[in-house]
Amino acid sequence: MFIIDLKYTAPLEQLDEYMAEHVKYLNKYYKADVFIVSGRKVPRTGGIILAQANSKEILEKIIVDDPFYKYKLAEFTITEFLASQSHPDLKHLIR
Repeated sequence: MFIIDLKYTAPLEQLDEYMAEHVKYLNKYYKADVFIVSGRKVPRTGGIILAQANSKEILEKIIVDDPFYKYKLAEFTITEFLASQSHPDLKHLIR
């Protein structure tokens, strides 16, 4: 499993111009069972995506599709971790 940490590098007004495209990107990878949960940080300085993939390299290729990455609106950090426990209702989502 992976945590994708986004740190915004552009003004929020500029990010909002690409938000619909970003949500479309997120939905694509929710449907592919790659993304588990995502959301904005508080305060709004970036976002977090909880993801699953067979490798960090696969996720790096997926991130390239994000408009926030394409238009250099955010910096991305990927942290891999081994999920040893989860809420029982999430068991069907996690591979």
